[in-house]
Amino acid sequence: MLRAMTQTAAASTTPSGKQMLSEQVYTRLRDAIMRGDHAPGEALKPQELAREQGVSLAVVREALVRVVGDGLADRLHNRGFAVPAFSDRRWQEIAEARRTIEPVVLRMSVERGDLDWEARVRAAHHRLARTPAYVAEEGRHYSSAWSEAHRAFHRTLLEGCGNPVLLETFDRMWTASELARRWSAHRDPDRDGADEHRRLEEAALARDADTAAAVLARHLSLTASALTDSGSCESQAD
Repeated sequence: MLRAMTQTAAASTTPSGKQMLSEQVYTRLRDAIMRGDHAPGEALKPQELAREQGVSLAVVREALVRVVGDGLADRLHNRGFAVPAFSDRRWQEIAEARRTIEPVVLRMSVERGDLDWEARVRAAHHRLARTPAYVAEEGRHYSSAWSEAHRAFHRTLLEGCGNPVLLETFDRMWTASELARRWSAHRDPDRDGADEHRRLEEAALARDADTAAAVLARHLSLTASALTDSGSCESQAD
Protein backbone atom coordinates (compact mmCIF):
# COMPACT_ATOMS: atom_id res chain seq x y z
CA MET A 1 0.00 0.00 0.00
CA LEU A 2 2.74 2.43 1.03
CA ARG A 3 4.75 1.57 -2.10
CA ALA A 4 1.75 2.25 -4.31
CA MET A 5 1.17 5.62 -2.63
CA THR A 6 4.83 6.52 -3.07
CA GLN A 7 4.73 5.61 -6.76
CA THR A 8 1.56 7.66 -7.23
CA ALA A 9 3.12 10.68 -5.51
CA ALA A 10 6.27 10.39 -7.62
CA ALA A 11 4.23 10.11 -10.81
CA SER A 12 2.31 13.26 -9.90
CA THR A 13 5.54 15.26 -9.64
CA THR A 14 7.15 13.83 -12.80
CA PRO A 15 6.55 15.97 -15.92
CA SER A 16 4.37 14.26 -18.50
CA GLY A 17 5.52 13.75 -22.07
CA LYS A 18 3.25 16.60 -23.20
CA GLN A 19 4.66 18.92 -20.54
CA MET A 20 8.22 18.14 -21.59
CA LEU A 21 7.39 18.71 -25.26
CA SER A 22 5.65 21.97 -24.44
CA GLU A 23 8.68 23.13 -22.46
CA GLN A 24 11.00 22.28 -25.35
CA VAL A 25 8.81 24.05 -27.91
CA TYR A 26 8.45 27.06 -25.60
CA THR A 27 12.23 27.32 -25.15
CA ARG A 28 12.92 27.00 -28.88
CA LEU A 29 10.23 29.53 -29.79
CA ARG A 30 11.35 32.00 -27.14
CA ASP A 31 14.97 31.74 -28.26
CA ALA A 32 13.98 32.15 -31.92
CA ILE A 33 12.05 35.34 -31.17
CA MET A 34 14.91 36.69 -29.08
CA ARG A 35 17.40 35.96 -31.87
CA GLY A 36 15.26 37.87 -34.34
CA ASP A 37 14.32 34.82 -36.43
CA HIS A 38 10.77 36.23 -36.41
CA ALA A 39 10.47 39.87 -37.52
CA PRO A 40 8.51 42.47 -35.52
CA GLY A 41 4.80 42.08 -36.28
CA GLU A 42 5.26 38.64 -37.91
CA ALA A 43 2.44 36.17 -37.38
CA LEU A 44 3.21 33.08 -35.32
CA LYS A 45 1.00 30.45 -36.95
CA PRO A 46 0.33 27.47 -34.68
CA GLN A 47 -0.22 25.06 -37.58
CA GLU A 48 3.10 25.94 -39.23
CA LEU A 49 4.99 25.82 -35.93
CA ALA A 50 3.48 22.43 -35.10
CA ARG A 51 4.57 21.08 -38.47
CA GLU A 52 8.08 22.53 -38.14
CA GLN A 53 8.50 21.25 -34.59
CA GLY A 54 6.88 17.88 -35.26
CA VAL A 55 4.45 18.20 -32.36
CA SER A 56 0.71 18.52 -31.85
CA LEU A 57 -1.21 21.77 -32.21
CA ALA A 58 -2.14 21.62 -28.53
CA VAL A 59 1.53 21.55 -27.50
CA VAL A 60 2.32 24.56 -29.69
CA ARG A 61 -0.65 26.56 -28.40
CA GLU A 62 0.41 25.90 -24.82
CA ALA A 63 3.94 27.12 -25.61
CA LEU A 64 2.58 30.21 -27.39
CA VAL A 65 0.45 31.13 -24.39
CA ARG A 66 3.58 31.05 -22.23
CA VAL A 67 5.47 33.24 -24.72
CA VAL A 68 2.58 35.73 -24.60
CA GLY A 69 2.86 35.67 -20.81
CA ASP A 70 6.54 36.61 -21.13
CA GLY A 71 5.60 39.64 -23.21
CA LEU A 72 7.40 38.24 -26.25
CA ALA A 73 4.27 37.75 -28.38
CA ASP A 74 0.76 39.18 -28.72
CA ARG A 75 -2.49 37.27 -28.75
CA LEU A 76 -4.59 38.82 -31.47
CA HIS A 77 -8.35 39.43 -31.48
CA ASN A 78 -8.89 36.66 -34.01
CA ARG A 79 -7.13 34.25 -31.61
CA GLY A 80 -3.92 34.24 -33.61
CA PHE A 81 -0.45 35.10 -32.34
CA ALA A 82 2.23 37.52 -33.53
CA VAL A 83 5.58 38.98 -32.52
CA PRO A 84 5.00 42.48 -31.10
CA ALA A 85 5.46 45.31 -33.60
CA PHE A 86 7.80 48.26 -33.16
CA SER A 87 4.83 50.59 -32.85
CA ASP A 88 3.28 48.61 -30.02
CA ARG A 89 2.43 51.09 -27.27
CA ARG A 90 3.19 48.45 -24.67
CA TRP A 91 6.94 49.00 -25.04
CA GLN A 92 6.47 52.61 -23.98
CA GLU A 93 4.21 51.57 -21.11
CA ILE A 94 6.81 49.08 -19.91
CA ALA A 95 9.52 51.72 -20.24
CA GLU A 96 7.41 54.17 -18.25
CA ALA A 97 6.86 51.58 -15.53
CA ARG A 98 10.57 50.81 -15.36
CA ARG A 99 11.53 54.52 -15.22
CA THR A 100 9.04 54.97 -12.40
CA ILE A 101 10.00 51.95 -10.32
CA GLU A 102 13.64 51.02 -10.90
CA PRO A 103 15.31 54.34 -9.99
CA VAL A 104 13.40 54.28 -6.68
CA VAL A 105 14.51 50.70 -6.01
CA LEU A 106 18.09 51.58 -6.96
CA ARG A 107 18.01 54.46 -4.49
CA MET A 108 16.91 52.02 -1.78
CA SER A 109 19.63 49.60 -2.83
CA VAL A 110 22.35 52.27 -2.62
CA GLU A 111 21.14 53.26 0.83
CA ARG A 112 20.73 49.72 2.19
CA GLY A 113 23.30 47.60 0.35
CA ASP A 114 26.13 46.11 2.38
CA LEU A 115 29.74 45.32 1.50
CA ASP A 116 28.76 42.00 -0.05
CA TRP A 117 26.34 43.84 -2.34
CA GLU A 118 29.13 46.19 -3.41
CA ALA A 119 31.34 43.22 -4.29
CA ARG A 120 28.58 41.58 -6.32
CA VAL A 121 27.88 44.82 -8.22
CA ARG A 122 31.54 45.15 -9.11
CA ALA A 123 31.74 41.49 -10.21
CA ALA A 124 28.55 41.73 -12.26
CA HIS A 125 29.78 44.84 -14.04
CA HIS A 126 33.16 43.23 -14.74
CA ARG A 127 31.43 40.23 -16.31
CA LEU A 128 29.19 42.47 -18.41
CA ALA A 129 32.08 44.62 -19.60
CA ARG A 130 34.10 41.56 -20.62
CA THR A 131 31.30 39.69 -22.42
CA PRO A 132 30.99 40.30 -26.20
CA ALA A 133 27.64 41.85 -27.07
CA TYR A 134 27.58 40.19 -30.49
CA VAL A 135 28.79 36.83 -31.77
CA ALA A 136 28.60 35.77 -35.40
CA GLU A 137 26.74 32.52 -34.78
CA GLU A 138 23.87 34.30 -33.01
CA GLY A 139 23.09 36.83 -35.74
CA ARG A 140 22.71 40.58 -35.45
CA HIS A 141 21.02 40.73 -32.06
CA TYR A 142 22.67 40.73 -28.67
CA SER A 143 24.27 37.42 -27.76
CA SER A 144 22.59 35.24 -25.15
CA ALA A 145 25.68 35.45 -22.91
CA TRP A 146 25.71 39.25 -23.03
CA SER A 147 21.96 39.42 -22.45
CA GLU A 148 22.31 37.31 -19.31
CA ALA A 149 25.27 39.36 -18.07
CA HIS A 150 23.25 42.52 -18.74
CA ARG A 151 20.26 41.20 -16.79
CA ALA A 152 22.48 40.07 -13.90
CA PHE A 153 24.16 43.47 -13.65
CA HIS A 154 20.90 45.41 -13.53
CA ARG A 155 19.33 43.00 -11.07
CA THR A 156 22.40 42.99 -8.82
CA LEU A 157 22.27 46.79 -8.68
CA LEU A 158 18.76 46.53 -7.25
CA GLU A 159 19.26 43.56 -4.94
CA GLY A 160 20.61 45.75 -2.16
CA CYS A 161 17.06 47.00 -1.57
CA GLY A 162 16.34 43.77 0.28
CA ASN A 163 12.71 43.65 -0.90
CA PRO A 164 11.87 40.42 -2.79
CA VAL A 165 8.51 41.77 -4.01
CA LEU A 166 10.22 44.68 -5.76
CA LEU A 167 12.78 42.31 -7.27
CA GLU A 168 10.02 40.04 -8.58
CA THR A 169 8.44 43.09 -10.21
CA PHE A 170 11.79 43.87 -11.83
CA ASP A 171 12.05 40.31 -13.14
CA ARG A 172 8.65 40.50 -14.84
CA MET A 173 9.33 43.87 -16.42
CA TRP A 174 12.79 42.81 -17.58
CA THR A 175 11.49 39.79 -19.49
CA ALA A 176 8.72 41.83 -21.08
CA SER A 177 11.16 44.50 -22.25
CA GLU A 178 13.93 42.20 -23.52
CA LEU A 179 12.81 42.35 -27.15
CA ALA A 180 12.68 46.14 -27.09
CA ARG A 181 16.17 46.24 -25.67
CA ARG A 182 17.55 44.04 -28.45
CA TRP A 183 15.71 45.82 -31.24
CA SER A 184 16.71 49.27 -30.02
CA ALA A 185 20.41 48.45 -30.37
CA HIS A 186 20.01 48.63 -34.14
CA ARG A 187 17.93 51.81 -34.02
CA ASP A 188 20.68 53.72 -32.16
CA PRO A 189 24.01 52.15 -33.19
CA ASP A 190 26.05 55.08 -31.86
CA ARG A 191 24.78 54.69 -28.31
CA ASP A 192 27.54 54.03 -25.78
CA GLY A 193 25.85 51.52 -23.51
CA ALA A 194 29.16 50.47 -21.96
CA ASP A 195 29.73 54.00 -20.65
CA GLU A 196 26.19 54.12 -19.26
CA HIS A 197 26.79 50.89 -17.35
CA ARG A 198 30.15 52.14 -16.08
CA ARG A 199 28.52 55.31 -14.76
CA LEU A 200 25.81 53.25 -13.07
CA GLU A 201 28.40 51.13 -11.29
CA GLU A 202 30.45 54.15 -10.23
CA ALA A 203 27.47 56.07 -8.84
CA ALA A 204 26.14 53.04 -6.97
CA LEU A 205 29.48 52.17 -5.37
CA ALA A 206 30.09 55.82 -4.52
CA ARG A 207 26.77 55.66 -2.61
CA ASP A 208 25.50 58.58 -4.68
CA ALA A 209 21.82 57.70 -4.79
CA ASP A 210 20.74 60.84 -6.64
CA THR A 211 23.22 60.37 -9.48
CA ALA A 212 22.61 56.62 -9.69
CA ALA A 213 18.84 57.11 -9.98
CA ALA A 214 19.26 59.85 -12.61
CA VAL A 215 21.70 57.78 -14.70
CA LEU A 216 19.39 54.77 -14.59
CA ALA A 217 16.35 56.83 -15.60
CA ARG A 218 18.21 58.23 -18.60
CA HIS A 219 19.55 54.75 -19.47
CA LEU A 220 16.00 53.39 -19.59
CA SER A 221 14.70 56.40 -21.53
CA LEU A 222 17.28 55.95 -24.31
CA THR A 223 16.09 52.40 -24.98
CA ALA A 224 12.47 53.53 -25.21
CA SER A 225 13.22 56.56 -27.39
CA ALA A 226 15.18 54.41 -29.86
CA LEU A 227 11.98 52.53 -30.66
CA THR A 228 9.97 55.68 -31.37
CA ASP A 229 12.69 57.44 -33.33
CA SER A 230 11.63 58.54 -36.80
CA GLY A 231 14.67 56.81 -38.23
CA SER A 232 14.34 53.66 -40.31
CA CYS A 233 13.81 50.35 -38.58
CA GLU A 234 16.15 47.41 -38.83
CA SER A 235 14.29 45.75 -41.70
CA GLN A 236 14.57 48.92 -43.78
CA ALA A 237 18.27 49.21 -43.08
CA ASP A 238 19.10 45.75 -44.41
